[in-house]
Amino acid sequence: MSLRERAHALRVDVHAVWLSARDRRVPWYAKLLGLIVTGYALSPIDLIPDFVPVLGLLDDAILIPAGIWLMLRLIPDEVFAEHRAAAEVASHRPVSRAGAAVVVLLWLAIVASVGWSIWSYRYW
Repeated sequence: MSLRERAHALRVDVHAVWLSARDRRVPWYAKLLGLIVTGYALSPIDLIPDFVPVLGLLDDAILIPAGIWLMLRLIPDEVFAEHRAAAEVASHRPVSRAGAAVVVLLWLAIVASVGWSIWSYRYW
């Protein structure tokens, strides 16, 4: 399995964990773990920052698959299989590049506005 295929499978599994955490058939403790795993996978803040050589990326490579594995142990197989299939279908939806551009432009406008406010207040 290539690196690209593994990354895709991990992305699908994280989405399946998120879907499982929202399912009423899943026990509360598995839901809590699912929210923690998904939050850690999507969070820009890591346990060990990514700029630390080797260890920065190693924590993501160990903690996220370990959380998915534990989630697989806590919920019924058919529930996770159902959510994995739904996540796989969702992964093949088209991505809106225009929508992403709008979000980036909005953030740039906010940063520019704050910067202009600070600059004009300081030199006024």
